[in-house]
Amino acid sequence: MRKLIILLASTVIALQSIAQVEKQRITLENIQRDGTFYARSIRGITSMNDGEHYTVIESGGKIAKYSYAKGKRVDILFDAENFDIPSLKKISGYELSADENKILLSTNVVPIYRRSFTADYYIYDIQKKTVAPLSNNGVQRLATFSPDGQKVAFVRENNIYIVRLNSGKETQITFDGKFNHIINGAADWVYEEEFALATGMQWSPDSKQLAFYRFDESDVKVFSMSMFQDQLYPENYTFKYPKAGEDNSIVSIHAYNLDTEETKTMDIGNETDQYIARIKWTINPNQLSMVRLNRLQNKVEILLANAESGSTKVLYTETNEHYVEEPNDDYPLFTSDGKYFIIPSEMDGYNHIYLYNMNGKLETQLTSGKNEVRKVYGYDARSKRVYYTCFDESPMRTAVKWISLDGKKHEKLSQRIGTNSAAFSKTFKYYIHFHSSVSTPTLVTMHNAKGKELRVIEDNAKLKETLATYEIPQKEFFTFTTSEGVTLNGYMVKPPTFNENTKYPVLMYQYSGPGSITVTDRFGIGWDQHLATEGFLVVAVDGRGTGGRGEAFKKMTYGKLGYYESIDQIEAGKYLQSLPFVDAKRIAIWGWSYGGYMSSLCLFKAPEVFSTAIAVAPVSNWRYYDTIYTERYMGLPQDNPDGYDDNSPINHVEGLQGKLLLVHGTADDNVHVQNAIELAERLIQAEKQFDMMMYPDKNHSIYGGNTRMHLYTLLTNYLKNNL
Repeated sequence: MRKLIILLASTVIALQSIAQVEKQRITLENIQRDGTFYARSIRGITSMNDGEHYTVIESGGKIAKYSYAKGKRVDILFDAENFDIPSLKKISGYELSADENKILLSTNVVPIYRRSFTADYYIYDIQKKTVAPLSNNGVQRLATFSPDGQKVAFVRENNIYIVRLNSGKETQITFDGKFNHIINGAADWVYEEEFALATGMQWSPDSKQLAFYRFDESDVKVFSMSMFQDQLYPENYTFKYPKAGEDNSIVSIHAYNLDTEETKTMDIGNETDQYIARIKWTINPNQLSMVRLNRLQNKVEILLANAESGSTKVLYTETNEHYVEEPNDDYPLFTSDGKYFIIPSEMDGYNHIYLYNMNGKLETQLTSGKNEVRKVYGYDARSKRVYYTCFDESPMRTAVKWISLDGKKHEKLSQRIGTNSAAFSKTFKYYIHFHSSVSTPTLVTMHNAKGKELRVIEDNAKLKETLATYEIPQKEFFTFTTSEGVTLNGYMVKPPTFNENTKYPVLMYQYSGPGSITVTDRFGIGWDQHLATEGFLVVAVDGRGTGGRGEAFKKMTYGKLGYYESIDQIEAGKYLQSLPFVDAKRIAIWGWSYGGYMSSLCLFKAPEVFSTAIAVAPVSNWRYYDTIYTERYMGLPQDNPDGYDDNSPINHVEGLQGKLLLVHGTADDNVHVQNAIELAERLIQAEKQFDMMMYPDKNHSIYGGNTRMHLYTLLTNYLKNNL
């Protein structure tokens, strides 16, 4: 009996031990519905003027003030509980006035496109503790304080209005705004999407002038989408969308003088078929800079305008054999002493930082080498340092650094290997550092200007505990060399029970668009890991045309998008076929947007490699896509018809031998559902069978309600059934 008791006790202990080590498997619900592996971070940080404090939105409609140094909340600047306005409990965004005495609050946000929206704005006076609507005459867009905090400009129905906060007087300063014809103060669709132009208004430093864009899109052709929305007669939504080779909006730049109530037009030249990618005031309150690009985007100029007269001069010019990258909000970055401006450029073959004086003369190239600059955070006049992020000995990893304005001193601030970025205080006295790697969830830490870590803000300890209870397939990096002698970076996610003597089906994921990078050393647990637990090998490879390896590697795809990219994905597939643990007859490829374009093209071109493809929201013909993006990489279709046609999937449907799933949202304003419809028609006429799913009233991101769960269930089942 004693032996039996001991045996039973040992069995119980053994079973308990097994139960303790048995781990859960990743489910689609974990990823698409529950956010089980979501890494916490800190977002929406706004540095205050003193550089010692920052503000964030907190639940319940609060805007809190925190100390950088101590990490403690020191004040509540705004609390919606103090006001009987329900919408203020769901603040979508805010802006502090320059003197930090007022807060501009946005609520009831209704999205328009990727970055645009309408909203109800309120003005909160911190000292008086009063809140009032910015306007009672209809919803607003793009509301923004003047530097003196006494005025707010906003857009309503394509016209610009200015509210004087002391009196509440609302003044309309443009009158010709009309939907699908004239836009004042905001961006048209293609500028918003491809130049990431969030606003079309800029206040002068002395608050006396408001510079703004005017888009005349009268000659831009209309695209229409049916919006079903459970209506008996669906709405036909129309908007101006310039496709490659077609007419763009005619853009002009103006400056409204609040004292004289006059509007001056800036001289941007006689050419109307061009782009003004950014406008920005210098520290001179009467000097407006404008970034001008030609239609082919292989020439960029910085113009300086006298806002009173409208006369301009060219400060800087750069040309490129292929194209210049689109300028962002920090282009150019003017130093606070008014002596210099800073720009990124690929003029030496890699993207680096250059310092010019205000006469347009090059002072120095601040950075160099193969570690290209990814982002310039800003310039600290006190320490004379430029802060930035660059690649860290590989396009898979990044580092945070600074360099002195004379280029003689520099330092790497990030010490952990992986993906690193930062958010600096206004005075650059402190910065919040963000780090992750394939094995490390997001780590958020606070540092002083010398790089010393002051404290941990978020270490995702709870997520780490959760991860310990799950069976997590690991992402492994690899390289291989193509038959053309090109070495490419990739990652592979293997099943947790991987056995090198087993033949596994493979899913290749890629995006492949110009300058993109998919193979990165950053944390993320998603569909890749779920599929690995289901017995798939998941692989991604960055081919030619992707970023982080210099201008020549990226721009070799110019004029023939899809040609080199498809060759490299096919080569990657062939490399995988050579591996002993890969089932050479069961390799699928998938992607979204540009990736959907590539996956369908590769399936058609290489049936001996790919048996299945999933194309989500794919471009099927570059003639269907917009002017700015397509022409940057392809030139005009009138000048390059073969480049447009030779690698468009609709012209390769005869090659389909395997299984194809087409997925698209019917309300995709970006890559129109026309792409999937036209590809389907070509396949039908070629007597090719395929599968298709349309998501009603969903845009390019295909989300909302249960949509993402439905989508990834569909994709998972498709792979299981066909691989």
